Amino acid sequence: MLFHIADASRWHDAQARGEYTASTIGMELADVGFIHLCTDAQVAGVLDRFYRGVPDLVLLHVDESLVGSPVVFEHVGDAPEPFPHLYGPLPCSAVTSVEPLPARP
Repeated sequence: MLFHIADASRWHDAQARGEYTASTIGMELADVGFIHLCTDAQVAGVLDRFYRGVPDLVLLHVDESLVGSPVVFEHVGDAPEPFPHLYGPLPCSAVTSVEPLPARP
C-alpha cells in the first residue's frame, strides 16, 4: 500500500473525472511529470515537512497494483530513503480508502 496526501476538494473533484492529477500542493502531474506518493513510514515526515498549517487534507490509500502506470522509487533531495513516484494519473479506482487528516499546527 502506498499513500498520497491530497487536498480534500481536489480529491472530491477528481472522483467526478475518474482520475486524480495533482502532484503536490500547487503542482500538477503535467508540471512535475509524476505524482508524489509515500510509504506508510514516510507519511508523518511528509506531513511535518510540507503540510504544516494546511487545512482540509485527506490521506489516499493507494493500491499500487491498480494504478496502471509505473511507480518508481527515487531519491528526492537529501532524503535518506527513496520515495515512490507515480508516472501517470492516479485512477480513483486504485484508491482503496480515504482518511481525513487533522491540520498540523
